[in-house]
Amino acid sequence: MVKDWKRWTAAAAATVVALGALAACGANSGSDDGDGTKITIFNSKSEIQSQLEELAESYGESHGVDVEVYYSNDTVAAHMATKYAANQPYTISMVDAKDVYSLGAEHAIDLSGEKWVSDTDQAISVNGKVLGFPVSVEARGLIYNADAIKKVTGKDFDPSTIKTTDDFKQIISDLKAGGMENPVGVMKEDWSLAAHYLPQVYEEQSDPAAFIKSLHDGADLNADARWTSLMDTFDVLKDNNYAQGDKAISAEREVTEQKLAKGEIAFMFGGNWDWAVLNQYEPSKNMGMMPVPQNDNSMDVQDKLVGGGSKYFFIDNSKNTSEAQQKAAKAFLNWLSEEKDGQEWVVNTAHLVSPFKSNKLEVADPLGKSVKKFADANKLINNYNYLPDDHYSVLGANFQKYLAGQEDRAALAGQIVDYWKANDMKTIQ
Repeated sequence: MVKDWKRWTAAAAATVVALGALAACGANSGSDDGDGTKITIFNSKSEIQSQLEELAESYGESHGVDVEVYYSNDTVAAHMATKYAANQPYTISMVDAKDVYSLGAEHAIDLSGEKWVSDTDQAISVNGKVLGFPVSVEARGLIYNADAIKKVTGKDFDPSTIKTTDDFKQIISDLKAGGMENPVGVMKEDWSLAAHYLPQVYEEQSDPAAFIKSLHDGADLNADARWTSLMDTFDVLKDNNYAQGDKAISAEREVTEQKLAKGEIAFMFGGNWDWAVLNQYEPSKNMGMMPVPQNDNSMDVQDKLVGGGSKYFFIDNSKNTSEAQQKAAKAFLNWLSEEKDGQEWVVNTAHLVSPFKSNKLEVADPLGKSVKKFADANKLINNYNYLPDDHYSVLGANFQKYLAGQEDRAALAGQIVDYWKANDMKTIQ
């Protein structure tokens, strides 16, 4: 996973977008949340940058806080390393779960006493202290366009009937017979392939850490049932992708998502975050998410998505962040999780699935509805949050070659094992 920031090489200067909200001028005189205090928020979720900017202004005006929101397209770990090396931490940082585990003990204040802690099952604790505030619940699986499927097959689509890889092959065959030449879109991005699809091979094991350690020791990945099951399904996706060969690794994400939104294709592997892109193309509302079909149903994978808490806020504990700033940051998190206006922002403005039980607002988008349904039914397989930072970039490049037909499955499996053999395993737990 992430190494201690002192050991990282400082990253190149990040691309930063900042918003300075109005301070006490025009603030609610009855508010004691900030009293003119300035706080900074680092956002690592690009889909909600504009929404956070607007929130910074409105929240700042109503609560007497000067709020600045920053976004970087650098990796979260590298960007945070640069900020800490320069002694310029954000008041509140939105990071991935693995970053809370690696940075929290040294850099985050204890939030155990906050009222929202008892309202969620997704908070992150380190050494008995609650350090990570969950921003949303996200999950991965197959996204489907039910209207497109019905238009081609003439039948209502019931995702619960597609359990196995063989079931999936049949619906693909039906779609082709009805005139949909290529029913699938595969995103070629390294993060989609090696941070979202490949990790299922680890996550859908009884003990992900032990499984990874076996690869480090040289286990034959091709002999693993989960690898075979997931890759058999991936082959169906790959073989029916609208972009074939070298075109598969040059196809733009926006084009793939547009095709799904418009019903030119019926399936795409992804997550509920994809709605932010799909929604730009006037998509069919009769869409949803389903588990990745597999022939191996151990761990009930045919009935579950992989997911859980996604993106976390932590509050800086250094001398660079004053008690007043920490107080204002805590008030912001409480507002976001427990107050009506904050809850509405999460669900209706940012279009996120809230991780807080008290937030009863109905999720508007169809992918979020699917995720909430699975989450409420306790049908989520936990994310594995300890992968090294270079996992998706290194193995993503290898996976892209497989997608393009430039190498076979055995070669990809060998590269994955070689990656883990060379890893120092210090982050694996």
